[in-house]
Amino acid sequence: MMTFPYPVKTEKQMKRFYQSLSEKDRRRYAAIESLKSGHGGKTYLCTLSDCDIKTLNQGLADIENDEASGLSRIRQPGGGRKKILEQQPDVDEVFLRVIQEHTAGLPTDETVKWTCLSRPRIAELMGEAGMPVSIPVVEQLLVWHDFRKRLAFKSLPGGQHKDRDA
Repeated sequence: MMTFPYPVKTEKQMKRFYQSLSEKDRRRYAAIESLKSGHGGKTYLCTLSDCDIKTLNQGLADIENDEASGLSRIRQPGGGRKKILEQQPDVDEVFLRVIQEHTAGLPTDETVKWTCLSRPRIAELMGEAGMPVSIPVVEQLLVWHDFRKRLAFKSLPGGQHKDRDA
């Protein structure tokens, strides 16, 4: 059984501090503490901070690499999930087919167009067409195709309407 080098109170403070750090800073902090702990320090810090040994080894590599200390990003660019527009090129076609019957615009300006369908309804109709999407994806598609929110049209100012005081 391993004896831990820090008192219980210090360990609790270290855990709390560790949880407040960003991903990159957690790696580096655990790496530095493991170096201070000497033999068995990696295992001790992995147990204490509940991190993987690979994460700690990456932190050791980070602190040895001078270039990594100057980076402002936590993750490398290009990571994360790809947009649905990139994953499924057919989503555009299904979207246009679903809203085709429900699209209107200004006759004098072809660039101004809108749809009478709500965003949840568009998502529902796209799901029925075999392309399930979320409401944020529908919003992205509406922006992508330059759809605007339709504004209420007021033909007469409030004081001039015949039913104003009725």
